[in-house]
Amino acid sequence: MQADNKSYDDINVTPMVDLYLVLLLIFIIMTTAGVQGVKVNLPRGGPSTSKPIEGPKMQAVTVDDQGNIKLNAKTVTLDELATMLEALHGTTPDSPVVVRGSTGTPYQTIMDVLTAIGRAGFTNIGLATQAPKK
Repeated sequence: MQADNKSYDDINVTPMVDLYLVLLLIFIIMTTAGVQGVKVNLPRGGPSTSKPIEGPKMQAVTVDDQGNIKLNAKTVTLDELATMLEALHGTTPDSPVVVRGSTGTPYQTIMDVLTAIGRAGFTNIGLATQAPKK
């Protein structure tokens, strides 16, 4: 039996290419899965398909252009709002809360109000919008 004295001039790159393709595939999937930004144009809403919220137990929180907060037409601070909402949640935990804000309202104020409502324990929260122009 003779030994094969032929030298190998070629490198088998197939396993390396397979590895690179798998890594590229993983990179593409992870990059597209991580994109979460969405462009939005607020605050005009369309026709609602849900039934309107009715009843005396609905709570309304209104924030005007200057950042003044009102709970059912009573002017309150953010801390007072949180305290009053916790008390209301104790008596009527399933009541819906509707947040109304003007188009000039600072977004951070609306987020602070939504945070206070969530911390009070309310889960049925709505944002009021204008009907679209025809």
